[in-house]
Amino acid sequence: MLKELAIRDFAIIDHLDLTFSAGFNVFSGETGAGKSIILDAVSAVIGGKTDASFVREGAARASVEAVFDFGERSERSEHRTVIQAILEREDLLDDEPQDVLVLTREIRSTGRSSCRMNGHNVSAALLQEVGAWLVDIHGQSEHLSLLNPKSHIHLLDRFAGNQELLKNYREALKNLQAVIRQLKSLHVDEEEKLRQKDMLTFQISEIDSARLTDGEDETLRQERDRLGNVENLNKYIRQCMERLEGNSAEIPGVLDMLGMVSKAAENLVKLDVTLQPVTEQVISALEQLNDVAETLDRYQSLLEFNPRRLEQIEERVMLLNSLKRKYGGSVSAVLEFAENAREKLSRLENSEAEILTLEDEERRLKERLSAVARDLSQRRAAAAAQVSRSVEKELDDLRMASARFEVSIESHPDPSGLRAESGALLAFDENGFDDVIFLIAPNPGEGFKPLAKIASGGETSRLMLALKNTLAKADTIPTLVFDEIDQGIGGRVGTVVGQKLWEVSRSHQVLCITHLPQLAVYYDVHFHVFKAVEDGRTRTVVRQLDHDASVREIAYLLGGDSEENLAAAAAMLAAASQNTGTLSG
Repeated sequence: MLKELAIRDFAIIDHLDLTFSAGFNVFSGETGAGKSIILDAVSAVIGGKTDASFVREGAARASVEAVFDFGERSERSEHRTVIQAILEREDLLDDEPQDVLVLTREIRSTGRSSCRMNGHNVSAALLQEVGAWLVDIHGQSEHLSLLNPKSHIHLLDRFAGNQELLKNYREALKNLQAVIRQLKSLHVDEEEKLRQKDMLTFQISEIDSARLTDGEDETLRQERDRLGNVENLNKYIRQCMERLEGNSAEIPGVLDMLGMVSKAAENLVKLDVTLQPVTEQVISALEQLNDVAETLDRYQSLLEFNPRRLEQIEERVMLLNSLKRKYGGSVSAVLEFAENAREKLSRLENSEAEILTLEDEERRLKERLSAVARDLSQRRAAAAAQVSRSVEKELDDLRMASARFEVSIESHPDPSGLRAESGALLAFDENGFDDVIFLIAPNPGEGFKPLAKIASGGETSRLMLALKNTLAKADTIPTLVFDEIDQGIGGRVGTVVGQKLWEVSRSHQVLCITHLPQLAVYYDVHFHVFKAVEDGRTRTVVRQLDHDASVREIAYLLGGDSEENLAAAAAMLAAASQNTGTLSG
């Protein structure tokens, strides 16, 4: 629900902070006081169109901030789930999911605007996408979700309780789409298939003929380095051996000198046995250096300059590098490429059998999908009749008795589609083979038209109220805004509209602008909107009214604050309170 709204320098509003109820929020006041400006601000903050005219005269920018609370009425969680998915997609989620979403819109005097979501800069398109799941504005607004035919099938399905059936259908559809993709990859023409087989055969042969061994490129690199540095290796080995063994009787080596140290250490032990560990360390060092000398001697005996072997290694390295450039960055990647190529070649060579198997699977899945789609279609037809009857009854109550409402369910032929009850093959998508659209014939003698073709704001709002009342449990958008709903109706119908808005507000938050006292008396929270002039500037002021102030405001709506009107207003509020008690009971 919309919990808080903060407006700054927006049209004739200099600053305004509002806190809303979860139920029925009523705005009343004189014409031109700025009631519709508040709705313009709501429209702006959920992604509606803006321009420089929204900025208050003399201000550099206007801003609107809306706080939405998901904690209220949490059982209606679908909109929250969808919004969380959008935020996750856009990387706008904090570590833990939150119960609050803050939307901000700033409009500069140059006409440019900026949008934020929980403090993150976002595009107006994203703000509008999220806003469409938060607020429906019923009046002259583009945010009217029920005017979008794409939403009609989802509303009808929720009304019919088709969620589990749709889940089963979409799981089967997902499996069918996977089978169709596999078939598409196998149903290549023969020329293309031969080309692929030739290419795969060549690639496999080229890799296999190289007789690769995983890791051999590193082994070859080490051997190449060794063969290419034989001369330097011999030189450094000689230097090591000379220092270890000495190169003449006059210049002893480390081994000879360490031998003398060992003998001296043995003499020390004879004098003091506690020096035994020193002797052992010297002997150990002597043995280790002898091992080093033997290792170097063996290594040198194996060293030889072999230009033929070096040439072979260079050729092998060039071959490996060529294969790695073609098939992967390492020998292991080249070997993996060959294994995948063999699998592809095997599938191509056995594609006819696989195609037959997949075609059988496709037929089986289509039969299953057809059965579920037929069930969905039957349930939708039954639900459509219920919705039509209920909406027409609601419209009758709302003084639109001549209006007719129809839920149109259509399908379209497709030779590769699903089989209907009649045997016809019909095009299908993730919702089955039905297209659903809500149609209205507002006046006698006129044909049915899509909802978007209704020109009158008052008619649109009353129709939307009838639909919202009928589809209350099916519609998950939490906040509904009604403007001009009392256009062209009198007091008796106003009472009915008030009752119906109050009923809707038990499952949705409702914001309503009205001039009708018979409607206003059903409020949960009552706001009075009026103009004030300060320092020669006009501004809009909004005050939340207590019961006594509401009685006075209702009296003004009746014509003035005379004793008669005040008594009538009090009586109307009492009657509304009694009616809502009866309705809730």
